[in-house]
Amino acid sequence: MSAPPKRSTTTLLAFVIVFLTLSLVLYPEQGFQAAMSGLKLFWDAVFPALLPFFILSELMLGIGVVHALGVLLEPLMRPLFSVPGVGAFALSMGLAAGYPMDAVITAKFRKNKMCSRIEGERLLAFTNTADPLFMFGSVAVGMFKNPALGMLLAVAHYIAAFLVGVSFKLYGRGAKHTYDSVPQPRRQGNLFVRSYQEMIRAREEDGRPFGKLLGDAVNDSIKTILMICGFIIFFSVLIKVLTLSGVIPLFTWPISGLFTLLGIDQDLVTPFLSGLFEIDIGSAQAAAASASLNQQLLIVSAIIAWSGLSVFAQVASVLTGTDIRFTPYVIARILHAVLAAIITVILYNMGMGQAEATVLAPFSNGAQSTTGILSHVQIAFGALYHWIIIIGITLVLSLAIYMIRRIRVIFWMSRVRDR
Repeated sequence: MSAPPKRSTTTLLAFVIVFLTLSLVLYPEQGFQAAMSGLKLFWDAVFPALLPFFILSELMLGIGVVHALGVLLEPLMRPLFSVPGVGAFALSMGLAAGYPMDAVITAKFRKNKMCSRIEGERLLAFTNTADPLFMFGSVAVGMFKNPALGMLLAVAHYIAAFLVGVSFKLYGRGAKHTYDSVPQPRRQGNLFVRSYQEMIRAREEDGRPFGKLLGDAVNDSIKTILMICGFIIFFSVLIKVLTLSGVIPLFTWPISGLFTLLGIDQDLVTPFLSGLFEIDIGSAQAAAASASLNQQLLIVSAIIAWSGLSVFAQVASVLTGTDIRFTPYVIARILHAVLAAIITVILYNMGMGQAEATVLAPFSNGAQSTTGILSHVQIAFGALYHWIIIIGITLVLSLAIYMIRRIRVIFWMSRVRDR
């Protein structure tokens, strides 16, 4: 049984909720406009990008495709990040569809006992990434009007995520009981045979007819996507009323002092604070600030890696019902934000993003920020296209590692026999 909430916490929450309610009553028109902006953002960008992936991930889990991929990708994911091979599926989904797709997949893995608690926390630490369409289209083209910056932000973002994953490999090494994965029966044969056997086992274990599986996938996906919609609208309104009521400006002085110490333009204080709450609003404000481009990119990169309290709330809701702890996730986001900001500045000073690049056209053609010029079909197929590329690359790398190991074992055995 969970411990009852503390009285001080209850009192504070009650005060905050009453204050926010009164603020919304005092600023009804502005709150309504903020809610409409949040709804438009959800409908134009989030809904078409995430819903197909939610449905497909449910189907692939039920049919056993994810389990088969887990066996094929184990040679890559286990040495690099100390997570099961199925972690690559969560990683690829997160890279292609963005927040909070990785959390949804990780929570399902834990509920289905496909990873331990520690492995789930490691997985969530580095798979929480923005999708390429957001960085190339929304940020680079829509906010900065410069497609070349998309490559800079994406490279810095994904290198930082990789470094976070490698760092978290050491996390939980001394943990007992909860660290151990649920044992699976050992399969015979080579990697491909074991992969096929695992898919058949998972499908038989699920047992639902395809019609039932499809219906459940659509039903669960709609519930999750509506929850995300609610959080986006709520935080859009929250940021607006906190700004109008003077709460957010109160927090500017400590951030202002930190920025002065680091030599960062003061015009980026408010965008940074907004980005702590919501990624799109903070990024757009930073791009519009009258600061140098390298400092704008530093703040935007940190905001994208941090992802915002709106995404935090979505992840926390998705993790409900699992034993995955939230604190490692927060630590990972701070580390990701710092690393992404530093790498962005380094790459920019090396010349990346300072010239137009025609190779970016497929990513940024016609894209805008949250105005939704990309059609829903373009966004959905763009995300699927990226997922296919990502999962294909990870499969090739994993199989290459597996084959190199097999060759080394065969070579070693032949030398032993010769002796």
